[in-house]
Amino acid sequence: MIDLHSHTTASDGQHSPAELLSLAASAGVTALAVTDHDTVAGLGEAAEAARAHGVELVPGIEVSAFVLKKEVHILGHFVRPDFPELASFSERLWVEREQRMERMVAQMRKLGFPVRMEEVRAIAGNAQLGRPHLARLLVERGWCLDVKEAFDRFLGAGKPAWTDRFKLEGRDAIRLIHRAGGTATLAHPGSSKLERYDILQLAREGLDGLEALHTDHNPSVQEKYLKFAKEFDLVTTGGSDFHGEQVTPGRRPGDSTTPPENFAKLRARAASARA
Repeated sequence: MIDLHSHTTASDGQHSPAELLSLAASAGVTALAVTDHDTVAGLGEAAEAARAHGVELVPGIEVSAFVLKKEVHILGHFVRPDFPELASFSERLWVEREQRMERMVAQMRKLGFPVRMEEVRAIAGNAQLGRPHLARLLVERGWCLDVKEAFDRFLGAGKPAWTDRFKLEGRDAIRLIHRAGGTATLAHPGSSKLERYDILQLAREGLDGLEALHTDHNPSVQEKYLKFAKEFDLVTTGGSDFHGEQVTPGRRPGDSTTPPENFAKLRARAASARA
C-alpha cells in the first residue's frame, strides 16, 4: 500500500514520526509520504524509522496557499529535506503561525472561553502551531465534543475565532516545491471545494498531481476529480491524510492509497525535473 499523505507532531499530527512509521508498517503500508504542514522538520526521524520498519519514505511537505482567493493545500513529494529555501520558508511560517494563534486565542477569550497560549503550546509541543492544536484544547476543556465541532463552531473560515493568515499564491508554492526537487500535487480538492477552473489555474502553473483518492472523498467526488486529472494530465494520487485518533477519529494509515503505476509516474516526474 502506498499512502502519500500523513502528518506527525512536527505539525498538527498526534504521533511522532517514529510512531507514525510504526503505525503505518503495522497497517501494511509499504511506502509513506510524511507531509507535515509547511515544515520538513520531522523527516529526519521519519527516515530513520522508515529504515527500521522496511517502509519506503517519500519526503514531503504540505504547503498552504491560495488560488483565486480560495485556500488550497499543495503536497510536495520527493522534496530534498535539506534544501535551504524550505528551511527559510518554514521559519517564516513558524513566526506567522505563532502570531496568528495569538490572535485566535484572543478571539476565543473575547467569546468567553479563557484559553491561554501556554495551553495551546503544551498541546503542540515542538510543532508549528496550527488550528488543530487549539481545537484539541477546546475538546480537552469540554467546550467541544470533538475537533470537527471546534472547527465548525469557532475555527473554520468565517467562524467567530477565525483570523486571516499569510497568503502564498498557489503558483509560488508549486515553484518552491519544484525548486526543492519535488512534485506538486493538489491535496483533497473535494474537501477544499475546488472546481474545474481552480484546478486549471494550478495546472497551468505546473501542477503535477491531483489527490482524487482522499479519505474524505466519496465515490462520486472521486470520479469528478479523476476526470479532471485525466483532462489536465495530472497524476492521480491517494492518501489517508492521517493525523491521529485525537485529530481525525476513525482514520488509519493506508485508508486511501495511490496505485503503484501512478506512484511510478509521480516518481518519474520528480526524476525528470531533477535531470
